[in-house]
Amino acid sequence: MTDLDQRIASVLREHAEGETDTHRLLRDSRALGRRRQVRRRTATGAALALVGVLGFVGVSGTDLGGLSGRLPWGAATPAAAPPVPPRADGVPGAATDPTRVATDPQVLHFGVDTARARYLGWEVRQNEVESVRFTVGGGQPVLVEVSRSVELLSRGGVEGFTFDAVGEPLPFDGTVREVPGQTGGLILSWRPENGLYARASTAGRDQTALRRAVDALRWNQARRCAGPLRLTTLPPGATVVNCAVDVSAFPGGLNARFVLVRGEDATMRLTFDHASQLAGGRTEGNRTVGGRSAYLYPDGTRLEVLGIPKSHLIATFGGLDKGFTEADATVLLAGARVAQDLTDPRTW
Repeated sequence: MTDLDQRIASVLREHAEGETDTHRLLRDSRALGRRRQVRRRTATGAALALVGVLGFVGVSGTDLGGLSGRLPWGAATPAAAPPVPPRADGVPGAATDPTRVATDPQVLHFGVDTARARYLGWEVRQNEVESVRFTVGGGQPVLVEVSRSVELLSRGGVEGFTFDAVGEPLPFDGTVREVPGQTGGLILSWRPENGLYARASTAGRDQTALRRAVDALRWNQARRCAGPLRLTTLPPGATVVNCAVDVSAFPGGLNARFVLVRGEDATMRLTFDHASQLAGGRTEGNRTVGGRSAYLYPDGTRLEVLGIPKSHLIATFGGLDKGFTEADATVLLAGARVAQDLTDPRTW
């Protein structure tokens, strides 16, 4: 949890009349700027949630603390080297077989040269986009997104920029486009292989630095979308379509998320949030999951496994996420395995 997170939670607890769902509010605020398209659904409340939070606690200016780390160019470089997604042995990279990109939610078909770059996060949205966030030489974080479809890559806009700022559709011809604004930004779009479209976005105006970061990409390797949380059982008929891991605050913070679907309309999310500064937490449950105490929130749409130090592990199966039940969430959480040592990626 960042300093801003702590301040938000503290103020809300002091002023709210009754229990405030700080976990959900903080999670929604950190989602600002993060484009998520799963089964044609778009989360629409994140920006409003952040506006409400900032307006309530009186935060102004650029003092956004750890929240800025959720934008592709704002992630602070941690003191410790963050984890590297492990290689997917026997799986060809995008350079060998570009048709595999985004076909498996558990596999990234490209990576970065770890001698030059450090990972901040990675994500796969099945049948849509693979993405990696990283820095080179302590420079501005860069987000690279790759897809087999220019429409899928373009339809959600560019993370961190408004549609108006980006303007006309990107040409994917290797040119760099400058994005106007107070801090400015750059977008490079190109075709790394026949049948593939790639886009790199970052803050600032240094085109040389952006191209240097793109040079650190490696298209001849495949890596697993691995993180501190593993799933061993799924509800009947469910499949994973989205895997996302954020290590920008490692080792002090870690985030992992999975999205599951069933049929055409059922969606469920599983989120794991760890923060070394997180104090206390709920201790009394009203459910049992795999022999562990759990808590079903009053709205009846979220089930959390308790007792994981400085962490929250929550399955969301209501609201925008419909079609799954508490029983499904129980099956999923009972098979969820959290790494024994969150600071040691070898245990992931």
